Amino acid sequence: MHVVVTGAAGMLGTALLARPWPGVTWTGVDIRPLAPRVRGRATFVRADVRDVEAMTRAFRSADVVIHSAAALPSHRAAEIRSVDVEGTGSALAAARRAGVDRFVHISSTAVYGLPRDCPTPEDYPCEPVDPYSAAKLGAETAVLRHREQGLCAPIVRPKTFLGEERLGLFAMLFEWADEGRHFPLIGGGDVATQMLDVEDLCAAIQLICEAPDDMANDTFNIGAREFRTLREDFQAVLDAAGHGRRVLAMPVGPAVAALRVLAATRLSPVYKRLVHKLTRDSYVSIDRATQRLGFSPRFSNEQALLKTYEWWRANAAGARRSAGRTHRDPWKQGALSLAKALF
Repeated sequence: MHVVVTGAAGMLGTALLARPWPGVTWTGVDIRPLAPRVRGRATFVRADVRDVEAMTRAFRSADVVIHSAAALPSHRAAEIRSVDVEGTGSALAAARRAGVDRFVHISSTAVYGLPRDCPTPEDYPCEPVDPYSAAKLGAETAVLRHREQGLCAPIVRPKTFLGEERLGLFAMLFEWADEGRHFPLIGGGDVATQMLDVEDLCAAIQLICEAPDDMANDTFNIGAREFRTLREDFQAVLDAAGHGRRVLAMPVGPAVAALRVLAATRLSPVYKRLVHKLTRDSYVSIDRATQRLGFSPRFSNEQALLKTYEWWRANAAGARRSAGRTHRDPWKQGALSLAKALF
């Protein structure tokens, strides 16, 4: 089986290309070079996912396309829509031209917006609340149109995933823990929050790629089976740092108001939807994936966080020099870096 991965230079793309998968050959497509650890494991095509002609050429030999290219919530709204919606449309058009048998679309549980019901099932109403979640839903709508036209087009909705090279906002937690600081959370983090190890996400994607059409051609939530509150899972990182520091509670009202202002002025990487996620339970049902695909997550939230933290400690110097454009880069802390002195 030949698999083409868009967004191959990102964290998920890198994890997929590094995955032991007998019988599979790879092509990675991205505008950025592949991570050093997977160079040589895949043919690399430097191209923009919005370029239909380039995508068609890249997909010519593909049995499966895994479409993971996306702009993150920290990017500007126009860029998010352009990459996530228009880019998905271009990739779908290219896949049809190239005669690809299966198009696996990597979406997000962000499409649910801020659901009140947990665990949230796949048929829960999608109510986007920001440009990122709206773009993810727009991309899914395009995928569903092609599914109705006969393309096997599974949709994967992962929770926030962790693992080797995952930085983003988690780099802030790791840095503060390593420096021996307390870590503040809105309301103290007493909300049940499901995450996911990237190895489990890759395992789920492999199951979807290998399953028969009638089993795979659906929409699947993917997340950890075992998770606790943010306070408990983040505290495990502080404990591993060995400085005796604690997760501290920040008053919800003032903290939310301050973060909203900082996010609006781009002085903080904590975007609006994340602010709300920190104050309510957030977990999805994975029953469909477990029952239909045999998906069985190996790692809990705590295990995924600690694995990622250990990788970060071994690679912190290089990680701190990154640019902050993908999950493989730490976010610029902006005004929040000034708050470290208080903790």
